[in-house]
Amino acid sequence: MEENMKLATVEDSVEYCLFLIPDESKDPEEHREILQKYIERIMTQFATVLAPYIWQNQPFNLKYKPGKGGVPAHMYGMTKFGDNIEDEWFIVYIIKQITKEFPELVARIEDNDGEFLLIEAADFLPKWLDPDNSASRVFFHHGELCIIPAPRKPETVSWLPTTPPTIPQALSIISAHSDKVLASESVRAAVDRRIRGYPAKVQASLHRAHCFLPAGIVAVLKQRPRLVAAAVQAFYLRDPVDLRACRVFKTFLPETRIMTSVTFTKCLYAQLMQQRFVPDRRSGYGLPPPSHPQYRAHELGMKLAHGFEILCSKCTPHFSDSKKSFVTTSPHWDSFLESLKKNDYFKGLLEGSALYQERLEMAKNYFQLSVNRPESSLAMSPGEEILTVLQKVPFDIEELNKEEANLPPEDDDQWLNLSPDQLDQLLQEVAGQKESQPKKEEEQNYDLTQVSESMKAFMSKVSTHKGAELPREPSVTPITFDADSFLNYFDKILGPKPQESDSDDLDEEDSEYLDSDDDLDLGTQEPGEEASLKGTLDSLKSYMAQMDQELANTSIGKSFTTRKQVNKESPSHTTNSNSDEEDSGAGDSLMAPVDVDLNLVSNILESYSSQAGLAGPASNLLQSMGVQLPDNTDHEPQVSQ
Repeated sequence: MEENMKLATVEDSVEYCLFLIPDESKDPEEHREILQKYIERIMTQFATVLAPYIWQNQPFNLKYKPGKGGVPAHMYGMTKFGDNIEDEWFIVYIIKQITKEFPELVARIEDNDGEFLLIEAADFLPKWLDPDNSASRVFFHHGELCIIPAPRKPETVSWLPTTPPTIPQALSIISAHSDKVLASESVRAAVDRRIRGYPAKVQASLHRAHCFLPAGIVAVLKQRPRLVAAAVQAFYLRDPVDLRACRVFKTFLPETRIMTSVTFTKCLYAQLMQQRFVPDRRSGYGLPPPSHPQYRAHELGMKLAHGFEILCSKCTPHFSDSKKSFVTTSPHWDSFLESLKKNDYFKGLLEGSALYQERLEMAKNYFQLSVNRPESSLAMSPGEEILTVLQKVPFDIEELNKEEANLPPEDDDQWLNLSPDQLDQLLQEVAGQKESQPKKEEEQNYDLTQVSESMKAFMSKVSTHKGAELPREPSVTPITFDADSFLNYFDKILGPKPQESDSDDLDEEDSEYLDSDDDLDLGTQEPGEEASLKGTLDSLKSYMAQMDQELANTSIGKSFTTRKQVNKESPSHTTNSNSDEEDSGAGDSLMAPVDVDLNLVSNILESYSSQAGLAGPASNLLQSMGVQLPDNTDHEPQVSQ
């Protein structure tokens, strides 16, 4: 591993590291014991939030990772979040809270896209920060986001390296200068906005629905609610080989089906609902007609039963007993259980009661998956876990049938269908914009000068090979135009000699000026080139005069609104370019100055109107500059000035 630690190479996964500072040189075994105790303290303290959480693929977990390649020993975890991006941001919240509760820890987190925290705050980052120099600069410390800056003048800031820092350098800088590496308020606000609402937000991400399921699955979900994720994924990612096991069910017989309530995450529920699937007739999972009041419960139960059957078909019923007893035989389980009791994990429940046992089973699952994760050879697959529960936990179908009469109501799933207004609101929340004012008031108060001012600000920016900078707000500073620099650019392009600029085509020698950035250094003009520059300017003026003469014989000048026309004519006459009055005064119109702002706004509004509410060049350009036009409610196609 390199010293700057490139993380997260697995698709749809997030990796996180927790470092202890100051990282004094200790005996490796002693340091390992210290970090193991931190892992136990962290996982115990956050067990109340993490244990009941339903993960899409893999849970939050921590393990000891020894030092290697210049990177000190640390606590490490990797979670594959799959299609549920909320799992990733929940982990960001957990990491942030860990560094807040344990100030001596520094954390960094990345996914397969790289520094995704910087991507979230891209609109507020300093200009010097880009993907090429962001390695090992972004950390959490004291519950706050830190970005190690790059020195503008290395000789003035001795504690900042000129290149991206290594992990040891970054930890030393954060330890010694924690107040100076704090990210700007706008960057921190962008990240905080994304994780706002946790941990209460976890409950809002759940969806409860009624399902018509075999009694065995109902018993398994009572013991292992998180296995619903594995079953949904097995059904969602099924292949023809998987469906062979579902032609005739061997584990979950359709004759034992009962109505029950199942808790999904919204992502899992959406995946199950949006799948179109017709079961094999031999399976016995027939569906009532779509008009049946419980059709959806039967359909959901059928899909979920297929997922559980697929999981069980991938393992043998007589697997190793060492896997079944892995939790209770672990040397860390007793101390972990005591820590849970000290942190009031059981909420005062009577030991041995049904609710106590439910939380105890949840703690065992949490311990196995997150705290003391076994090697892959010892870890149970979801199918093996399901079969283990079926063997250990007896269930009475009659008792489960009695519970059917007292099921809680299922949640409304209207959140699956978004209206255009709701979509706009979500996009505004993501962009961090405030709620917009009513449309009528917005239309009355809208100032079209924002369009022209934004365009001027955009044109005043200097683009580079990385693209043009788009101003987010209309510029209030006056636009300046350096004519000398502009003409010097022309001199470099057209050549040093006046006679060489008489050709419309550039030869190979001249084209080199276009390809070289070094040749555009205008501050190194030789005194002997002044005469050549004057000749080039005279030639350029001659070109411009010839262009004016040619354009004077065309009607292109009539397509622009001049200031003279605006002052003397009504708006209706201005738009009528074919009138006899304008024809007679064509020469005067060409000589009159063009109203650039009015022409600009008129053309943009005409383009915007022709988009008919769809995406197009006008709306895309304006929105990228932070300008949002109100909806066009006029019935007439003519644009008002």
